[in-house]
Amino acid sequence: MTVAWLVSMLCVGVMGFAIQRGATCTVAAVDEVLTRRRAHRLVAMLEASLWVAGGLALAQLAHLAGSMPAGYAVSAWTVMGAALLGLGAWVNKACVFGAVARLGSGEWAYAATPVGFYAGCLSEMRLFSRPMASALSDTSPLFQASALLAMIFVGFVLWRLRPGLLALRRPDRFDWLGRRVWTPHAATVVIGVSFIVTFLLAGRWAYTDVLADLARAMDSASVRLAMPVMLLIALYAGSLAGGLTAGRWQSIRVSARQVLQCFAGGVVMGWGSLLIPGSNDGLILIGIPLLHPYAWLAFATMFTTIAAAMSFDGFLRKFRGSQKTA
Repeated sequence: MTVAWLVSMLCVGVMGFAIQRGATCTVAAVDEVLTRRRAHRLVAMLEASLWVAGGLALAQLAHLAGSMPAGYAVSAWTVMGAALLGLGAWVNKACVFGAVARLGSGEWAYAATPVGFYAGCLSEMRLFSRPMASALSDTSPLFQASALLAMIFVGFVLWRLRPGLLALRRPDRFDWLGRRVWTPHAATVVIGVSFIVTFLLAGRWAYTDVLADLARAMDSASVRLAMPVMLLIALYAGSLAGGLTAGRWQSIRVSARQVLQCFAGGVVMGWGSLLIPGSNDGLILIGIPLLHPYAWLAFATMFTTIAAAMSFDGFLRKFRGSQKTA
């Protein structure tokens, strides 16, 4: 095991730890928009994408970026896959990020989510007769203006770090910094930074990509997938540590209904992820930062689908409540 892989595992563990405190769950972000009429979580997720984009622009200038994941042509399958991804997240009551956080908090039913996602990836080709997604050969627009974007990003980073640097003069600086680093917004930024370091060291990695690759893997690919699987384990270990230290740990009794719900949600998210292709972690941390149009369309469609499902569910609940009181 190389130093790069050890650092990657550490970064992924930090990412899992931060997921417990971050604002990365798309379902929670939609719920915040609908119920509280604010978009703090959505803005935090987009800022995580911004940190990844800025990191990639700097890496490109330093000739460290290497080969980047290709973009894909926008098609009806993109929209259909994103709608399924959103529907699956709503059924699961958490997106793939949220499922990691909930499992790390002791909600054991969410262990069925990655299993269902894997099953969805296995069954997708048999259920959906579609051509392979067309990978684009064009370079990401991000790298066509990497010098300008890198300069803007450096200014943004200095602006973001300014409160922390000024706080070093305060008598209670360590307590203040500790509180600030693990606010939901800041923790989401930590997720973005941890991801970009891992991406540059270990190559393409998103935990749903690992599950999808496992579903498609042949025996010859087992060695190639060994390290990504270890990263997946590190992610869950970090989430578990984050749940324990955040005071969120509560071993919740598992019911058959919850397990079925999480498994079904995982299956539908697996279908949607392969049809796009890409799940919400890959879209937020790879596709959107690379300015791929299909990723922006897919995330917007997923967000809208979750919002529509939540609104319709709320309408049905009110209707049933009025029927009972009538």
